[in-house]
Amino acid sequence: MFVARLVGMRVLDPTGDTVGKVRDLVIQLLGDARPPRVHGMVVEVATRRRVFVPMTRVTSIDSGAVITTGVVNLKRFAQHSGETLVVAELLDRTATVLSDSAKVTLRDISMQQDRSNDWSISKVFVQQAGIGLRRRGQTFLLDWNEVSGLSLESDGQSAESFLSSIADLRAPDIANLLHEMSPKRRLEILRGFDDDMLADILEELPEDDAVEVVTALEGDRAADVIEEMDPDDAADLLSELSPDQAEAVLERLEPDEADDLRRLMSYGEYTAGGMMTTEPIILSPDATVAVALARVRNPEISPALASQVYVVRPPLETPTGRFLGVAHVQRLLREPPATLVSAVLDDNLEPLGPDAPLEQVTRYFATYNLVAIPIVDEHEHLVGAVSVDDVIDHMLPDRWRKNSREADNG
Repeated sequence: MFVARLVGMRVLDPTGDTVGKVRDLVIQLLGDARPPRVHGMVVEVATRRRVFVPMTRVTSIDSGAVITTGVVNLKRFAQHSGETLVVAELLDRTATVLSDSAKVTLRDISMQQDRSNDWSISKVFVQQAGIGLRRRGQTFLLDWNEVSGLSLESDGQSAESFLSSIADLRAPDIANLLHEMSPKRRLEILRGFDDDMLADILEELPEDDAVEVVTALEGDRAADVIEEMDPDDAADLLSELSPDQAEAVLERLEPDEADDLRRLMSYGEYTAGGMMTTEPIILSPDATVAVALARVRNPEISPALASQVYVVRPPLETPTGRFLGVAHVQRLLREPPATLVSAVLDDNLEPLGPDAPLEQVTRYFATYNLVAIPIVDEHEHLVGAVSVDDVIDHMLPDRWRKNSREADNG
């Protein structure tokens, strides 16, 4: 049974109901020429959580499905010391053929069941480098003990296989997987994402992990990723760096963006200014309902921030001109497209200042049943907006993401 065929295969219980899909294989490298033992499978269940299914729970692999005993522990998979993930850590690694010292790339592996019903790795499918621009190298099927260099201490695996295996996961799920990896492996994988996705993942990683990644990235790449992050998350992350490191990143940003982040970093973490974003949806009073709804439809804007638009006098970049009020999406949906947003303003909403403490911000949300609120300075200029998800993030205890993972793992 080759892993490439196994990945994506449905996992069924004895009654034929789907448990999930196979995403990886967990093996134990024995450190010598002996074939590795297969401990189990990483299975993605309906909630997109990845759980561990021991091979002792697998009764058969046949007809395009893995049949289990039906008893599956739904705790989130946590890789233990001495375990290796085939797709995430082995495929695409460089190995050496012992007979002639040729360098090859591991493309697939096969496993087989012995007489005691234990599973182990039996064969490796490898490919030599091609000659010329369009020629593919020859492929070979070898015994495991005919190659060397597949231990995790050897040159690292290309991130391509792991990236392809998690292509359908959301940023929080990817962050969960990366958190369990070694720092070196985590950075190797993260460098394979584009700036947008890497920014989303950094927003979900624990602060220690995110700081480690930004510190290790090259200066220009770090600045590019910071630019793609939500301003409040970017400011929080920069605040965790040393002053010299933070300033080095800020100097590589566009001046306007750097000024916004410096302003956010000047506020206390548990104040409205420390929680706000400087990029809510901002319109002038002569904008139409049609324009407002088009801005709200932007999929890159969070649902909380898209719940209302903020109407101000020019300039329209924070800090703006005089704040006039907000136009709620529910009201916009009931108006003709040509109506001006200034005609549907809620100007009774008293904004908060950037120094408002977390407790005051929380009471404000509860009192007025809002999901986002405007933040203005002493001159009535809009400087940002706080969304309810940012408030919840600050209300939870420190390192809540780590505690949540530990609870999932029992």
